[in-house]
Amino acid sequence: MTLTTFALIMSAVVLNTAAQFLLKAGATALSGLAAGGASAWGLLFAGITSLPVLAGLACYVASFGLWIGVLARLDVSAAYPLLSIGYVIGAVVAYFFFGESLSINKMLGIGFIVIGVAFIARA
Repeated sequence: MTLTTFALIMSAVVLNTAAQFLLKAGATALSGLAAGGASAWGLLFAGITSLPVLAGLACYVASFGLWIGVLARLDVSAAYPLLSIGYVIGAVVAYFFFGESLSINKMLGIGFIVIGVAFIARA
C-alpha cells in the first residue's frame, strides 16, 4: 500500500467519522424541537437547514469521493475492513470530547480491531 493510498483511506475514514459526530450534534438539537411538539414538516425543515447536519452531509460526500479513490487502488477485500478504523477514532473522540465511557470491554474491542486491521493491511 502506498502512502497516497493510506492517506486516502485515513482521510475517508476521518471524514466519515466526523460526519457521524456532526449528524449526532444536529440530531441532538432537533430532539429539543421534537420534545417541544414541532410538526414533522418543522423538524424536516430544521434538519435540512441545520448547520451540523449540512456539514455532516458534506463530510459524507467528501468521504465518498475519497473512498472511490481507495477502491480504484485496492481490492475491496483489503479496503473495506480498513473502514473499521472509524470505530477506533469514534470511540476515542467520544471519550475525549463527549465524556463517553471507555470501558475495558471497549478497549479490548478496539485492540482487536487494530490487530485485525494490521493483519489485513499486511496481507
